[in-house]
Amino acid sequence: MTAAVRGRLLAGGLVALGLLALFFRGVDWSSLRAAFRSSDPRFLAAVVGVTILTYVIRAWRWGYLLAPLARVSFPRLVSATFVGFMSGLLVPRAGEVVRPYLIARRYGARTAATFASIIIERLVDVIAVVILFGLYLYVLPIPAAQARGPFLSALKLGGALAGLAALALMLLLFAFHAHAERAMAVADRLLSRLPAGLGRPVGHALRSFGAGLAVLQAPAPHLLAILGQSLLMWLGIALGIYWNNKGFGLDLPVHSAFLIIVFLTVGVAIPTPGMVGGFHEFYLLAMTQAFGVDKATAAAAGISCHALTNLPVLILGVLFLGSEGLSLSGVAGMAEPTSAEPIRSNNWAS
Repeated sequence: MTAAVRGRLLAGGLVALGLLALFFRGVDWSSLRAAFRSSDPRFLAAVVGVTILTYVIRAWRWGYLLAPLARVSFPRLVSATFVGFMSGLLVPRAGEVVRPYLIARRYGARTAATFASIIIERLVDVIAVVILFGLYLYVLPIPAAQARGPFLSALKLGGALAGLAALALMLLLFAFHAHAERAMAVADRLLSRLPAGLGRPVGHALRSFGAGLAVLQAPAPHLLAILGQSLLMWLGIALGIYWNNKGFGLDLPVHSAFLIIVFLTVGVAIPTPGMVGGFHEFYLLAMTQAFGVDKATAAAAGISCHALTNLPVLILGVLFLGSEGLSLSGVAGMAEPTSAEPIRSNNWAS
């Protein structure tokens, strides 16, 4: 493990401790224990099952995103997905390097190109979350427990801004891919001012990244399938959150999870090991500020949801390590970007 990775872990751990201190501040411990004792294990077991299913769907969708670069077998996609997300739980953001590397090394594509599929994946996730958030705010009935007034107005403004940002980023990626040669000509002029040992690798990486955006040229049915897979996956995530809350006796409608997902999207963006702290605090904020749930019950539900949606990934990721020829120490060592083999041709053009 490099010094840079150790530094990231230390910084992330300190942030996690601070967020956990905020999360537990003012929680009544006897009420917290009572909430766990009264929880319904049937609903909590269902959370584990639907969590595993959502990662299988994620792997299925990743195959569609990778289609222009390589035809990857479904078992390999599932294995790489669990190993990648497991690595991200150990070292923040490591999965964004590990997953592309696992595919690139077996299928003859540059890591930078397969990394582009992760960028598209993140963008499609944002679009799916924004769609669900829009349904929650403007189409579906607002839950009776939902806080209104300035809070709801702020949510609607945030939803509109998030939608515009997602649209702008998608248009930027389309423009970069459609005018790749022109963009690279500008980049080459800028990079030529740098030392050759730095400018040349960066130029190669940019070209590979641009090639990795080839899925944007896919036929409309292929792109619609990716969007449909994304919505299916996020509906599964919402169902897991709903069942988790039901397990603690919280009578909130299924679509209340759409709002909780938005809060969690912000929380898990904080780079802490295992998403500890950020997940907990933003789950708590959603439950207490948006739906008026008492703090002890909301804290118990947040702890449960974090554990039940991450422990299966951690366990299955470790089990799949052998099939990928990796060890835990090897995964930690891959947390920094590495080079890979030459890129394959664009399958849409072949």
